[in-house]
Amino acid sequence: MIGADDVEAAKAFYDATLGTLGVEPGFIDSYGRLFYRTKTGMFGITKPINGEPTTNGNGSTLGFAAESPEQCDAWHAAGTENGGLAIEDPPGVREGGGMKMYLAYLRDPAGNKICTLHMMNAD
Repeated sequence: MIGADDVEAAKAFYDATLGTLGVEPGFIDSYGRLFYRTKTGMFGITKPINGEPTTNGNGSTLGFAAESPEQCDAWHAAGTENGGLAIEDPPGVREGGGMKMYLAYLRDPAGNKICTLHMMNAD
């Protein structure tokens, strides 16, 4: 669960980005919370219940698994086209610690840092 002051803007953004990963559009429950269900879990977005403005976690990143580098690129493009902000290096291969992965980073409309990650075979 992450926070967003504008749940409708979050829905437009996440329907577009998560849709590129094969996730069905989210639904808003009777409390105004937005949820996405997948075969492996659930992701939620809500206005803070204390009534204070949304803040993002300093040092926090929420990651979504991607099946290919192309899926990461499509996710990133959908995000920038729907209110997200491209951050860090452009989408691409990162290596370290014996791992090779393809990553793409964004800030969502509420400022939360998110990414997609595709694990690759180390050469």
